[in-house]
Amino acid sequence: MTMRTDTIVDDYLTALEEVTRSLPRPAIQQAVGILYECWVRGGTVFTLGNGGSASTASHLACDLAKATALPGRRRLKALALVDNVPLVSAWTNDSGFGSVFAEQLEPWLRAEDVLVALSVHGGSGEGDAGPWSQNLGRALALARSRGARVIGLSGFGGGRLGDEADVCIVVPAGEEPLGTPVVESLHVAVHHLLCVALRQRIADAGPDGPDGRRDCGYLPGHSQPG
Repeated sequence: MTMRTDTIVDDYLTALEEVTRSLPRPAIQQAVGILYECWVRGGTVFTLGNGGSASTASHLACDLAKATALPGRRRLKALALVDNVPLVSAWTNDSGFGSVFAEQLEPWLRAEDVLVALSVHGGSGEGDAGPWSQNLGRALALARSRGARVIGLSGFGGGRLGDEADVCIVVPAGEEPLGTPVVESLHVAVHHLLCVALRQRIADAGPDGPDGRRDCGYLPGHSQPG
């Protein structure tokens, strides 16, 4: 795709608008449901990604933990596996960059937890260091072995995340050079949507929680109605 300087602003905004209209709404709804179930079970959401997706993973964990908090309700536990730089560098130094997510998850990951993995190409492709996103692949394998759920945010054709995640929200971008920035931009928009929708699901559950389970979602020490 050849870009022209005099049309780049319109080209980018038009591409963003067109791809937004094509976002997979059923997959987004399904992802909200998985996150809600994680909250119900008292699980933890772990977010992960590389490059620009690492920054989105960090932002998403922040918003899942803070923007979904409601007075008198148990808060969702969310952690970004990209934020502990000393630990990431330690595992990279000793075991290679492919180890950094799985080794962090090893002592923590449980069946009630959820991974949210972000990758523009879904782990497909190859570079100077071999296959892209080897660290995502190892984290996905650990999640499967523990029975944890996986939500993917990917782009283009979905890649490995599209094949292996329980649900994958694929941003159907077009050709480069606009493809990658459009995918990354819409991953941020989707992550905000997930948080807004999840907060509403938690609010709609009411103080007794889903199905009348009064202990669900209540903070210890808060009086319960009735």
